[in-house]
Amino acid sequence: MVQARFSIRALMAGVLAWAAMPLMPAGAMELDKVSFGTNWVAQAEHGGFYQALADGTYKSYGLDVTIVPGGPNVNNRIQMVAGKLDFFMSANSLQTFDAAANKVPVVAVAAIFQKDPQVFLAHPEAKVSTLADLKPLTLFVSKEGMPTYFQWLKAEFGFSENKVKPYTSNPQPFLVDKNSAMEGYVTSEPFAVERRAKFVPTVIPLADYGFSSYSTLIETRSAFAEKNPDLVQRFVDASIIGWYRYLYGDNRAANELIKKANPEMTDDLLAYSVAKMKQHGIVDSGDAIKDGIGAMSDARMADFFDKMVRAGVVKRDVDYRRAYTLRFVNKAVGVELRPKN
Repeated sequence: MVQARFSIRALMAGVLAWAAMPLMPAGAMELDKVSFGTNWVAQAEHGGFYQALADGTYKSYGLDVTIVPGGPNVNNRIQMVAGKLDFFMSANSLQTFDAAANKVPVVAVAAIFQKDPQVFLAHPEAKVSTLADLKPLTLFVSKEGMPTYFQWLKAEFGFSENKVKPYTSNPQPFLVDKNSAMEGYVTSEPFAVERRAKFVPTVIPLADYGFSSYSTLIETRSAFAEKNPDLVQRFVDASIIGWYRYLYGDNRAANELIKKANPEMTDDLLAYSVAKMKQHGIVDSGDAIKDGIGAMSDARMADFFDKMVRAGVVKRDVDYRRAYTLRFVNKAVGVELRPKN
Protein backbone atom coordinates (compact mmCIF):
# COMPACT_ATOMS: atom_id res chain seq x y z
CA MET A 1 0.00 0.00 0.00
CA VAL A 2 2.90 2.35 0.74
CA GLN A 3 4.28 1.69 -2.72
CA ALA A 4 0.84 2.29 -4.27
CA ARG A 5 0.44 5.64 -2.46
CA PHE A 6 3.95 6.67 -3.63
CA SER A 7 3.07 5.82 -7.24
CA ILE A 8 -0.12 7.89 -7.05
CA ARG A 9 1.80 10.86 -5.61
CA ALA A 10 4.40 10.56 -8.36
CA LEU A 11 1.69 10.38 -10.97
CA MET A 12 -0.07 13.47 -9.59
CA ALA A 13 3.24 15.36 -9.42
CA GLY A 14 3.86 14.54 -13.05
CA VAL A 15 0.36 15.69 -14.04
CA LEU A 16 0.82 18.99 -12.17
CA ALA A 17 4.23 19.55 -13.75
CA TRP A 18 2.80 18.86 -17.20
CA ALA A 19 -0.09 21.24 -16.56
CA ALA A 20 2.33 24.00 -15.55
CA MET A 21 4.16 23.81 -18.88
CA PRO A 22 3.17 26.31 -21.59
CA LEU A 23 0.71 24.89 -24.07
CA MET A 24 2.37 24.22 -27.42
CA PRO A 25 0.39 24.43 -30.64
CA ALA A 26 -0.02 21.37 -32.80
CA GLY A 27 3.01 20.81 -34.98
CA ALA A 28 5.17 23.04 -32.76
CA MET A 29 8.01 20.55 -32.99
CA GLU A 30 8.24 21.08 -36.75
CA LEU A 31 11.12 23.34 -37.71
CA ASP A 32 10.68 26.36 -39.95
CA LYS A 33 12.87 25.97 -43.01
CA VAL A 34 15.07 29.04 -43.52
CA SER A 35 17.64 29.82 -46.21
CA PHE A 36 20.46 32.29 -45.59
CA GLY A 37 22.81 33.46 -48.33
CA THR A 38 26.26 34.81 -47.51
CA ASN A 39 28.13 37.26 -49.75
CA TRP A 40 31.30 35.22 -50.17
CA VAL A 41 32.76 31.75 -49.74
CA ALA A 42 32.70 30.28 -46.23
CA GLN A 43 35.19 31.86 -43.83
CA ALA A 44 35.62 32.90 -40.21
CA GLU A 45 33.84 36.17 -40.96
CA HIS A 46 30.70 34.03 -41.29
CA GLY A 47 31.58 31.93 -38.27
CA GLY A 48 28.70 32.77 -35.94
CA PHE A 49 26.15 31.61 -38.47
CA TYR A 50 27.94 28.31 -38.94
CA GLN A 51 28.27 28.02 -35.16
CA ALA A 52 24.51 28.36 -34.69
CA LEU A 53 24.06 25.63 -37.29
CA ALA A 54 26.75 23.34 -35.92
CA ASP A 55 25.84 23.46 -32.23
CA GLY A 56 22.07 23.22 -32.68
CA THR A 57 21.23 26.82 -31.72
CA TYR A 58 19.14 27.37 -34.83
CA LYS A 59 17.32 24.11 -34.18
CA SER A 60 16.64 25.10 -30.56
CA TYR A 61 14.98 28.25 -31.92
CA GLY A 62 12.72 26.14 -34.14
CA LEU A 63 14.69 26.72 -37.33
CA ASP A 64 16.01 24.39 -40.00
CA VAL A 65 18.63 26.69 -41.56
CA THR A 66 20.45 26.15 -44.83
CA ILE A 67 23.48 28.42 -45.36
CA VAL A 68 24.08 29.14 -49.05
CA PRO A 69 27.65 30.39 -49.62
CA GLY A 70 28.33 33.21 -52.04
CA GLY A 71 31.30 33.54 -54.35
CA PRO A 72 32.72 35.35 -57.36
CA ASN A 73 29.95 34.10 -59.66
CA VAL A 74 27.10 33.99 -57.14
CA ASN A 75 24.76 36.88 -56.33
CA ASN A 76 22.83 35.78 -53.29
CA ARG A 77 21.42 39.26 -52.73
CA ILE A 78 19.47 39.05 -55.99
CA GLN A 79 18.35 35.56 -54.99
CA MET A 80 17.02 36.96 -51.72
CA VAL A 81 15.24 39.87 -53.41
CA ALA A 82 13.67 37.40 -55.85
CA GLY A 83 12.35 35.30 -52.96
CA LYS A 84 14.64 32.33 -53.52
CA LEU A 85 16.45 32.98 -50.22
CA ASP A 86 14.93 34.20 -46.97
CA PHE A 87 17.92 36.15 -45.59
CA PHE A 88 21.13 37.61 -46.95
CA MET A 89 24.41 38.70 -45.38
CA SER A 90 24.91 42.27 -46.63
CA ALA A 91 28.44 43.69 -46.85
CA ASN A 92 27.94 47.12 -45.26
CA SER A 93 25.64 50.07 -44.66
CA LEU A 94 26.20 51.37 -48.18
CA GLN A 95 24.14 48.46 -49.48
CA THR A 96 21.42 49.55 -47.07
CA PHE A 97 21.49 53.06 -48.54
CA ASP A 98 21.60 51.64 -52.07
CA ALA A 99 18.46 49.61 -51.39
CA ALA A 100 16.65 52.75 -50.22
CA ALA A 101 17.89 54.81 -53.17
CA ASN A 102 16.70 52.21 -55.68
CA LYS A 103 13.52 51.36 -53.79
CA VAL A 104 14.55 47.72 -53.44
CA PRO A 105 12.09 46.23 -50.91
CA VAL A 106 14.64 44.86 -48.44
CA VAL A 107 15.36 45.76 -44.84
CA ALA A 108 18.43 45.28 -42.64
CA VAL A 109 17.38 43.65 -39.36
CA ALA A 110 20.74 43.31 -37.56
CA ALA A 111 24.37 44.45 -37.91
CA ILE A 112 26.70 41.67 -36.82
CA PHE A 113 29.90 43.68 -37.33
CA GLN A 114 30.03 46.93 -35.38
CA LYS A 115 33.16 47.89 -37.31
CA ASP A 116 33.85 47.59 -41.00
CA PRO A 117 36.99 45.40 -41.31
CA GLN A 118 38.37 47.50 -44.21
CA VAL A 119 42.05 48.41 -43.70
CA PHE A 120 45.16 49.54 -45.53
CA LEU A 121 48.37 47.54 -45.24
CA ALA A 122 51.77 49.22 -45.42
CA HIS A 123 55.39 48.10 -45.29
CA PRO A 124 57.20 48.66 -41.97
CA GLU A 125 59.84 50.62 -43.92
CA ALA A 126 57.22 53.21 -44.87
CA LYS A 127 56.95 54.16 -41.17
CA VAL A 128 53.17 54.54 -41.31
CA SER A 129 51.44 55.03 -37.97
CA THR A 130 48.33 57.08 -38.87
CA LEU A 131 45.86 57.33 -41.73
CA ALA A 132 47.44 60.61 -42.87
CA ASP A 133 50.79 58.84 -43.28
CA LEU A 134 49.28 56.90 -46.20
CA LYS A 135 48.68 59.99 -48.36
CA PRO A 136 52.16 60.16 -49.99
CA LEU A 137 52.16 56.45 -50.81
CA THR A 138 50.95 54.63 -53.90
CA LEU A 139 47.60 53.12 -52.91
CA PHE A 140 46.26 49.90 -54.37
CA VAL A 141 42.46 50.24 -54.33
CA SER A 142 39.84 47.92 -55.85
CA LYS A 143 37.19 49.00 -58.34
CA GLU A 144 34.64 48.56 -55.54
CA GLY A 145 36.67 50.74 -53.19
CA MET A 146 37.06 53.70 -55.52
CA PRO A 147 33.39 54.81 -55.60
CA THR A 148 32.84 54.04 -51.92
CA TYR A 149 35.33 54.38 -49.07
CA PHE A 150 37.95 56.15 -51.19
CA GLN A 151 35.52 58.99 -51.90
CA TRP A 152 35.25 59.40 -48.14
CA LEU A 153 39.04 59.49 -47.87
CA LYS A 154 39.10 62.25 -50.49
CA ALA A 155 36.34 64.30 -48.85
CA GLU A 156 37.40 63.91 -45.23
CA PHE A 157 41.19 63.62 -45.45
CA GLY A 158 42.25 65.05 -48.81
CA PHE A 159 43.47 61.84 -50.43
CA SER A 160 44.21 62.04 -54.18
CA GLU A 161 43.19 59.64 -56.92
CA ASN A 162 46.52 60.41 -58.59
CA LYS A 163 48.17 58.13 -56.04
CA VAL A 164 45.85 55.21 -56.78
CA LYS A 165 46.59 52.07 -58.78
CA PRO A 166 44.14 49.19 -59.32
CA TYR A 167 44.02 46.43 -56.74
CA THR A 168 43.06 43.09 -58.30
CA SER A 169 43.35 40.85 -55.23
CA ASN A 170 46.96 40.17 -56.19
CA PRO A 171 49.32 41.46 -53.45
CA GLN A 172 52.48 41.19 -55.58
CA PRO A 173 52.55 44.86 -56.78
CA PHE A 174 52.29 45.95 -53.14
CA LEU A 175 54.93 43.51 -51.98
CA VAL A 176 57.55 44.80 -54.40
CA ASP A 177 56.88 48.51 -53.71
CA LYS A 178 57.82 49.53 -50.18
CA ASN A 179 56.33 52.98 -50.75
CA SER A 180 52.85 51.62 -51.32
CA ALA A 181 49.82 50.53 -49.33
CA MET A 182 47.18 47.96 -50.19
CA GLU A 183 43.54 47.68 -49.20
CA GLY A 184 42.32 44.59 -47.43
CA TYR A 185 40.32 43.17 -44.54
CA VAL A 186 41.95 43.08 -41.13
CA THR A 187 40.91 39.43 -40.84
CA SER A 188 42.60 38.10 -43.97
CA GLU A 189 45.04 40.15 -46.11
CA PRO A 190 47.57 40.79 -43.31
CA PHE A 191 47.71 37.03 -42.74
CA ALA A 192 48.34 36.40 -46.45
CA VAL A 193 51.13 38.99 -46.53
CA GLU A 194 52.78 37.56 -43.43
CA ARG A 195 52.77 34.06 -44.88
CA ARG A 196 53.85 35.03 -48.38
CA ALA A 197 56.37 37.82 -47.74
CA LYS A 198 57.52 36.91 -44.22
CA PHE A 199 56.94 40.34 -42.69
CA VAL A 200 54.21 41.80 -40.49
CA PRO A 201 52.55 44.72 -42.29
CA THR A 202 51.40 47.89 -40.60
CA VAL A 203 47.59 47.85 -40.50
CA ILE A 204 45.46 51.02 -40.56
CA PRO A 205 41.74 50.29 -39.91
CA LEU A 206 39.43 52.83 -41.55
CA ALA A 207 36.87 52.36 -38.76
CA ASP A 208 39.33 53.85 -36.30
CA TYR A 209 39.25 57.10 -38.28
CA GLY A 210 35.51 57.54 -38.53
CA PHE A 211 34.42 55.20 -41.32
CA SER A 212 31.33 54.33 -39.33
CA SER A 213 29.66 51.80 -41.59
CA TYR A 214 28.20 48.67 -40.10
CA SER A 215 29.26 45.45 -41.78
CA THR A 216 27.86 41.93 -42.15
CA LEU A 217 24.24 43.01 -41.81
CA ILE A 218 21.38 40.55 -41.95
CA GLU A 219 18.89 41.55 -44.64
CA THR A 220 15.52 40.18 -45.61
CA ARG A 221 12.65 41.26 -47.80
CA SER A 222 10.50 43.94 -46.20
CA ALA A 223 7.31 41.97 -46.83
CA PHE A 224 8.87 38.83 -45.34
CA ALA A 225 9.75 40.69 -42.13
CA GLU A 226 6.26 42.13 -41.85
CA LYS A 227 4.58 38.78 -42.46
CA ASN A 228 6.94 36.68 -40.31
CA PRO A 229 8.20 38.83 -37.41
CA ASP A 230 8.50 35.87 -35.03
CA LEU A 231 10.59 33.87 -37.49
CA VAL A 232 12.83 36.87 -38.21
CA GLN A 233 13.30 37.47 -34.49
CA ARG A 234 14.23 33.84 -33.90
CA PHE A 235 16.74 33.88 -36.76
CA VAL A 236 18.33 37.09 -35.52
CA ASP A 237 18.47 35.92 -31.90
CA ALA A 238 19.87 32.50 -32.77
CA SER A 239 22.50 34.07 -35.05
CA ILE A 240 23.54 36.42 -32.25
CA ILE A 241 23.91 33.50 -29.84
CA GLY A 242 25.95 31.73 -32.50
CA TRP A 243 28.32 34.67 -32.75
CA TYR A 244 28.92 34.82 -29.00
CA ARG A 245 29.67 31.12 -28.94
CA TYR A 246 31.88 31.28 -32.01
CA LEU A 247 34.00 34.08 -30.57
CA TYR A 248 34.15 32.95 -26.95
CA GLY A 249 33.31 29.26 -26.91
CA ASP A 250 34.26 26.03 -28.63
CA ASN A 251 34.07 26.82 -32.35
CA ARG A 252 35.65 23.66 -33.70
CA ALA A 253 32.43 22.21 -35.11
CA ALA A 254 31.62 25.48 -36.86
CA ASN A 255 35.09 25.62 -38.37
CA GLU A 256 34.68 22.08 -39.67
CA LEU A 257 31.50 23.17 -41.47
CA ILE A 258 33.33 26.20 -42.89
CA LYS A 259 36.16 24.01 -44.19
CA LYS A 260 33.67 21.57 -45.67
CA ALA A 261 31.96 24.40 -47.54
CA ASN A 262 35.31 25.97 -48.52
CA PRO A 263 38.06 23.33 -48.83
CA GLU A 264 40.70 26.05 -49.38
CA MET A 265 40.17 27.37 -45.85
CA THR A 266 42.85 26.49 -43.27
CA ASP A 267 42.86 26.17 -39.51
CA ASP A 268 45.60 28.81 -39.25
CA LEU A 269 43.58 31.42 -41.16
CA LEU A 270 40.43 30.64 -39.19
CA ALA A 271 42.28 31.11 -35.89
CA TYR A 272 43.92 34.30 -37.16
CA SER A 273 40.62 35.78 -38.31
CA VAL A 274 38.88 35.07 -35.02
CA ALA A 275 41.77 36.59 -33.09
CA LYS A 276 41.67 39.75 -35.19
CA MET A 277 37.91 40.09 -34.89
CA LYS A 278 38.32 40.01 -31.12
CA GLN A 279 41.41 42.25 -31.03
CA HIS A 280 39.80 45.00 -33.12
CA GLY A 281 36.30 44.70 -31.70
CA ILE A 282 34.86 43.97 -35.12
CA VAL A 283 31.83 42.13 -33.71
CA ASP A 284 31.59 42.88 -30.01
CA SER A 285 32.24 46.56 -29.34
CA GLY A 286 30.46 49.91 -29.27
CA ASP A 287 26.72 49.61 -28.80
CA ALA A 288 27.03 45.82 -28.76
CA ILE A 289 28.65 45.93 -25.31
CA LYS A 290 25.34 46.98 -23.75
CA ASP A 291 22.75 46.08 -26.38
CA GLY A 292 24.24 42.83 -27.60
CA ILE A 293 25.84 41.65 -30.84
CA GLY A 294 23.83 42.79 -33.84
CA ALA A 295 23.11 46.22 -32.33
CA MET A 296 22.18 49.16 -34.54
CA SER A 297 21.22 52.76 -33.80
CA ASP A 298 19.55 55.59 -35.68
CA ALA A 299 22.39 57.91 -34.65
CA ARG A 300 25.05 55.64 -36.13
CA MET A 301 23.13 55.22 -39.38
CA ALA A 302 22.61 58.99 -39.62
CA ASP A 303 26.30 59.65 -38.98
CA PHE A 304 27.46 57.35 -41.76
CA PHE A 305 24.77 58.60 -44.13
CA ASP A 306 25.88 62.21 -43.61
CA LYS A 307 29.50 61.24 -44.31
CA MET A 308 28.56 59.47 -47.51
CA VAL A 309 26.47 62.45 -48.62
CA ARG A 310 29.42 64.81 -48.04
CA ALA A 311 31.62 62.42 -50.00
CA GLY A 312 29.16 62.36 -52.89
CA VAL A 313 28.54 58.63 -52.57
CA VAL A 314 24.81 58.93 -51.86
CA LYS A 315 22.27 61.68 -52.44
CA ARG A 316 20.84 63.73 -49.60
CA ASP A 317 17.21 63.03 -50.57
CA VAL A 318 17.53 59.25 -50.11
CA ASP A 319 15.17 58.03 -47.37
CA TYR A 320 17.70 55.59 -45.96
CA ARG A 321 15.62 54.94 -42.83
CA ARG A 322 13.20 52.79 -44.78
CA ALA A 323 15.90 50.18 -45.44
CA TYR A 324 16.66 49.18 -41.84
CA THR A 325 14.74 48.53 -38.64
CA LEU A 326 15.67 48.36 -34.96
CA ARG A 327 12.70 46.11 -34.22
CA PHE A 328 14.74 42.92 -33.88
CA VAL A 329 17.92 44.11 -32.15
CA ASN A 330 19.22 46.01 -29.10
CA LYS A 331 17.65 43.48 -26.69
CA ALA A 332 20.90 42.34 -25.02
CA VAL A 333 20.40 38.81 -26.34
CA GLY A 334 23.35 36.63 -25.38
CA VAL A 335 25.38 39.25 -23.50
CA GLU A 336 25.71 36.84 -20.57
CA LEU A 337 27.84 34.63 -22.86
CA ARG A 338 30.58 37.26 -23.05
CA PRO A 339 33.52 36.41 -20.75
CA LYS A 340 33.47 38.49 -17.58
CA ASN A 341 37.20 39.22 -17.53
